[in-house]
Amino acid sequence: MSVAFTRENDLEATAADLPDRPISPHPNLVTVTGLAALDTALADARAAYAAAQMGDVQADRMAMARATRDLRYWSARRANAQLVETQANPDTVQFGTTMTLDREDGRRQIFRIVGEDEADPANGSVSYVSPLARAMMGKAVGDAALVSGQEVEIIAID
Repeated sequence: MSVAFTRENDLEATAADLPDRPISPHPNLVTVTGLAALDTALADARAAYAAAQMGDVQADRMAMARATRDLRYWSARRANAQLVETQANPDTVQFGTTMTLDREDGRRQIFRIVGEDEADPANGSVSYVSPLARAMMGKAVGDAALVSGQEVEIIAID
């Protein structure tokens, strides 16, 4: 048997085994920014799918498999997105608000509570289903909560 046939079969098997991106069981709450990011991701996925169709599908089954998988994921996420408007001047931590926290170790951190797809803790946004967000939801300035074994206190809400 030729090596070419073996390799092609291996690529086909790998492309066929590419798992779908998992979709969260939680409601897909999004901010205005998150909804725009979903629209961009869906447009990018459509473009990647179109580009994969233009290429030699037999030669690059993985590109087609990835493009198809991503298109399914972003289409589903956009279809079930629920826009949540942020309340002006909130008194408590809620979806879409930004909170400033003081930690026991002296660190001051600022986080915005957002949807799962737009969460990026390194850049100051956490998912509303994260332990930090769940611990702080509904709390007001001056309230504290235990997060990962440390007490955190809310010092500002925007």
